[in-house]
Amino acid sequence: MIKTLLLLISLISALTANILQEAIDNAPLGATLKLSAGIYSGNITINKPITIVGKEDGVIIDGGGIGKVITINSSNVILKNLTIKNSGTQMYNLDSAIFINKSKNSEISNCTILNSLYGIDMLMVEDSIISKNFITSYSNDISLRGDALKIWHSNNNIISNNTIDKVRDVTLNYSNNNKIVDNLVTNSRFAMSISYSKNNFIKENIFKRNSVSLMLMMAKNTKIINNSMLSSKGAAGIGVMIKGGDQLLFDNNSIKYNANAFYIDSALKETGMKRYILNNDISYNKEALHFHLTIRNNTFSNNTFVGNIDDVVKSAASFETRSNVVEYNYWDRYAGFDTNGDNVGDTSHKMYQYADRLWHYNNKVKFFYASPIMALLNFLAQVAPFIDPILLLEDTKPIVKNNH
Repeated sequence: MIKTLLLLISLISALTANILQEAIDNAPLGATLKLSAGIYSGNITINKPITIVGKEDGVIIDGGGIGKVITINSSNVILKNLTIKNSGTQMYNLDSAIFINKSKNSEISNCTILNSLYGIDMLMVEDSIISKNFITSYSNDISLRGDALKIWHSNNNIISNNTIDKVRDVTLNYSNNNKIVDNLVTNSRFAMSISYSKNNFIKENIFKRNSVSLMLMMAKNTKIINNSMLSSKGAAGIGVMIKGGDQLLFDNNSIKYNANAFYIDSALKETGMKRYILNNDISYNKEALHFHLTIRNNTFSNNTFVGNIDDVVKSAASFETRSNVVEYNYWDRYAGFDTNGDNVGDTSHKMYQYADRLWHYNNKVKFFYASPIMALLNFLAQVAPFIDPILLLEDTKPIVKNNH
């Protein structure tokens, strides 16, 4: 009877044991675990340098809907070729597929993350690689999903070639010197939100059908190059939203089919040039450049503005426009001449705000923008405005023929 009871206890223990956790605990430092296809229990913790690789398709680590599926508390940890799914659903616990805590030289690559509240939660992670992963969240309302990548106080990392769909946000906070390259983010809220971070490099990403493609809040020394920010969703869909910041470079990006291509909120007391917007295609948006109150300390050069309902809008007529450099842009509304054939207009291109243009502030009126009556009102507002218009921007050297 006693032997039978002991055998039963042994069998129950074997069934409830986490085989993968035991293998990790028993492996020497720096070991490589190669997993065969199958379902492995999650809620594992990695406290040592180790590599875990799926040696074939179908290697699944399942969190069972509880907590964090994998927690990494060590440097030099590599996860490859795994499917990681079913984290917990508690937002206040930051339940995630992978939580990386105070790690260096780690790598997550070629992994698929499914049905997890947060995808990869990174806290104080440095010199690590997140590459070639597919990440999606639970099918909750967008505000109740977690972030695909939550990057917090993490520096010198490479985030590349990931595909992210139907999550809440990708966030980068208090994190510096990271490279975010060649990622695809779709059907989410903020495709990329960067706050209080500096020296980050964002290149050749595609952000499509998100509420906001890129949000920069008090970011510094940030380079945004060769990205596509397309089809932001909703009446307030925004390609690029900027709040404050310093030394922001936007070069050769495509920003199309958004309600607002750029929404810029400048600090009232900022000094010196802050934003350099160069060589971008800013076309077919409802509003190309929307400024909140103040237009100052911007450089716009060699951009293309085609097919926008409004090229420049300001939220209110108060505050000033100053310290901007605007030149060599192509505006499809420019009506000047080029008598010497140098492809630079003989006169500057001035963009005004007219007090009687109701469609700047009323989206219902803007629906009728292209109708004959609105075209007539638009013409009359320019020829005989009710009061003196306010000069918003002036391109001193507009390009006459679009070479892009």
